Amino acid sequence: MFTLLVISALAAGLAAPAAPVADPAMLSADRAFTQAVAHGDTTTVAGLLDQQFTWTDAGGATLDAARVRQALPKAAIADESRAEMKQYDYGQVGVVQVNAGKLHGLRVWVKRPAGWRLLVFQEVRSLDAPPVATPGTGKSCENPCGTVPYQPRSESERGVIAAYRGLEEAATTGNATAWSSYAADELALVSSNSDRVFDKPTRVAAIQRSTLGGVAPTRLLSARLFDFGTAVVMTSQHQPDRGDLLRITRVWVKRDGNWVETLSYQTAIRAGAPRPATTR
Repeated sequence: MFTLLVISALAAGLAAPAAPVADPAMLSADRAFTQAVAHGDTTTVAGLLDQQFTWTDAGGATLDAARVRQALPKAAIADESRAEMKQYDYGQVGVVQVNAGKLHGLRVWVKRPAGWRLLVFQEVRSLDAPPVATPGTGKSCENPCGTVPYQPRSESERGVIAAYRGLEEAATTGNATAWSSYAADELALVSSNSDRVFDKPTRVAAIQRSTLGGVAPTRLLSARLFDFGTAVVMTSQHQPDRGDLLRITRVWVKRDGNWVETLSYQTAIRAGAPRPATTR
C-alpha cells in the first residue's frame, strides 16, 4: 500500500479527499530542502543529499552531489506555494511531485541509516502544443522490449527489468490491457516530448487509440537501479529514433507479487544545454 497527500494552494477552501500523510520526517526534510534552495543555503542542501544524488534541470543538464555542493543551482519552479503537489510514501522511498503549468518537478527521497536523503531532483518542461511526431524505438523494439544493456544484481532488479520490458512491449504493440498490469493506479507520466501529463486512464486510452502523445518506448543506453526491497528507483538514459536523448527516472513498487511503475519523468537532453543556473 502507498500513502498519498495532495496539496494545492489553488484549491484552497475546497474539501479534499481524506488521505493518510506520508512520513513526517520525509516531509520535514523536503520542506527544509526547498526552503534552502530558495534561499541559496548550500550548507543545508548539502546535508540532505544522498551520495548518489543527481540534479537534472529542465534542459537535461545533470549535476552530481559534489557539483551541487560547489554551486547550488536554482529551481525552475521558484515558488511552490501555488503549485499542485503530490507526495507518496513507499516505505524506504518517498516521492514528491510538483506541477506548475508546463513546469514539473520530481524529488525522490530514500531512507538511509542517517535519515532521509534526496536521491533524485529532476525537472521537466512540457511542450506548449501537441507534438508533431512521437520519438520512439524505430521500426523494431528489440531494445527495450527484448534485451537491454543492464545486468540485474538482485531478485528485485530482475523483476523490475522484466516488468520494464513487458510494459514497453505492451505500449509498442498497443496492448492496453497488458500495459495496465504494469502500471500503478497513481501513475504519473511526464515528458519533455509531450504537452500533457498522463495518468493511468489517459495513458490507457492513448495506447488504445495508438496516439502515444509524444511518449513511446525508446532504446535504453544505460541504467542504474537502487534496490530498497519493495521499491526500486530506476534512472536511465535513452536514445529515441529522432530528437534528443532522454534522461528518465522511474519508481517501481511491488504489489501483490508484481512490480508496477508509479512514475516516469522524462527530460530531453537538449543539444548544447547549458549547465543549470546557480545561486552564485
